[in-house]
Amino acid sequence: MASTPSSGDISEVKFLTVAEVATVMRVSKMTVYRLVHSGELPAVRVGRSFRVPEDAVNEYLRKSFFQTG
Repeated sequence: MASTPSSGDISEVKFLTVAEVATVMRVSKMTVYRLVHSGELPAVRVGRSFRVPEDAVNEYLRKSFFQTG
């Protein structure tokens, strides 16, 4: 899971929209929504939209990376 700043100050966390996460991961927005709804990618709901901590995206990508060959 994503780590929060050591001081515990949530204002230091950078949040990304679903569209921004999709761009970073080079996938569709629907794929990001699936990851959020399945719990694989933590997110905060703000009104009718979701915000994903940038650290959570980086952690997900790091855990998902694998070497071939």
